[in-house]
Amino acid sequence: MIKNDAWIIDKAKNDDMLSPFSKEQIRGGVVSFGVSSYGYDARISDEFRMINTEIRDKIIDPKNIDETIFTTVKADHCVIPPNSYILGKTVEYFKMPKKTMGICVGKSTYARSGIVTNITPLEPEWEGYVTMSIVNASPLPVKVYANEGIIQVLFFESDAPPITSYKDKGGKYQSQKDLTLSKIDPAK
Repeated sequence: MIKNDAWIIDKAKNDDMLSPFSKEQIRGGVVSFGVSSYGYDARISDEFRMINTEIRDKIIDPKNIDETIFTTVKADHCVIPPNSYILGKTVEYFKMPKKTMGICVGKSTYARSGIVTNITPLEPEWEGYVTMSIVNASPLPVKVYANEGIIQVLFFESDAPPITSYKDKGGKYQSQKDLTLSKIDPAK
């Protein structure tokens, strides 16, 4: 069942589910962030990984990412070139409860500007900063503002915990602190 604002506030306050935390929705000149009726609008940090659009002789291989295709930028905003993407991470650090799954969806303010964010599941007992792909599907550059809302996380709680949580299986993105590129677990 989807969880409401009272549940989110309680979990953030008593179980440290996300931090920093805003128990009200912040608006007024910014892309909103904070608690909404049935979710939490998370912010994008001021660190971005941009694709170097001048490189033409490389491919993006999710099994073997070449970090040289990215440029790291720290700024109060990022301009995404047409038909390109950036990677970003949330300001908020999440600690998912064992019986809870989070689903990330893009905010409509950016969707109306041609921005598509990935839909990332936050699995039971996963923790870390959410790394996200932000795609500019428009034919024009689009500006994304740091420290403002970018995604909404919806929380769903099961009536029973999973047999194996993300923490139990030692997930490769557990406790990520940095903007994390894709990686593959080594063969076991």
